[in-house]
Amino acid sequence: MSNVRNFVLVALVGSIIGAAQPAVAQTTLTMSSWVSPTHHITAVVLQGWANEAERVTNGRVKFTMLPKHPSAPPGTFDAVRDGLMDLSYVTASYTPARHIMPLMPELPGAGETSFINSVAYSRIYWKHFHKVGEYKGVKLLGVFTHGPGQMFTKRPIATINDVQGLKIRTGGGVAEAVAKALGASAFVKPAPESYELLKAGVADGVFFPMESIISFKLDTVLEQATLFPGGMYSSAFGFFMNEDKWNKLPKQDQDAIEKISGEWIARHAGRSWDEADRKGLEALKKSGVKIVNADAALVAEVQKRSAPIIDDWIQKASAKGVDAAKILAEFRAELKKVAAEK
Repeated sequence: MSNVRNFVLVALVGSIIGAAQPAVAQTTLTMSSWVSPTHHITAVVLQGWANEAERVTNGRVKFTMLPKHPSAPPGTFDAVRDGLMDLSYVTASYTPARHIMPLMPELPGAGETSFINSVAYSRIYWKHFHKVGEYKGVKLLGVFTHGPGQMFTKRPIATINDVQGLKIRTGGGVAEAVAKALGASAFVKPAPESYELLKAGVADGVFFPMESIISFKLDTVLEQATLFPGGMYSSAFGFFMNEDKWNKLPKQDQDAIEKISGEWIARHAGRSWDEADRKGLEALKKSGVKIVNADAALVAEVQKRSAPIIDDWIQKASAKGVDAAKILAEFRAELKKVAAEK
């Protein structure tokens, strides 16, 4: 009987002590993506980071993906800053007037893979560009790029003459400038509209990384993929959080999230995007889309025609108070360094 009393007493004391412990505070943040839930950037880059953030904060910070993006893609920065959602991302291609520094890794012939480009860009960004303040108003968590952007068309491309007058959908920024420099009739539309644009004949082609052809199911409306070394362009992304929500997080959670920010995000995004590009290439081969490596003459023509775009970026970035030419050279050296590290 005494054993029963002792058991009840221990259980009672335990429950009192447990009740006296303060509840673990939990924060739920909203995350949003302007591409589909199954797209690589949503399902792998964002959700993968969110899962890791929940793990490193021991579940104190959780995330919920909104079913519908609350703004047009180019308005995402303002939407996060103003609290319509807590976390999201934007590509500099959609906001080239606001985000000039991030256009650097979008320039033609950058990294051979998303991983190389993302990691090299991340290192240069935090060293030279963050102080310029182009992401002021939000808490920037990381920067990265997609894989090399290539040209996909509904007709064969062999020479620069074949590009003249083609209606090419781009995301804007460097991609649009390159398409125009090549003689195409370039226009800007959000990526998710690409299938209908191609199917309806509004577009003759698109500029995309390999992964996106599969993500947006474009293999059924394309005839040829023309591949350039390092890509004709890339898209640089900034991933950020509402500043007020960040400031309200406990310091231990801020510290934990900082450890999976910066280059961690660049490596996570780059490595996973390369895998998606690899799968995209395999799917393209199976679909019957003709895959052609641009010959030396076409590559040289692209390089010649895109040179003024690089000069224009140097001029605009220099106006922001940085030594843009020197930093671009440092970035190119960093690309080689990261490639050697792999």
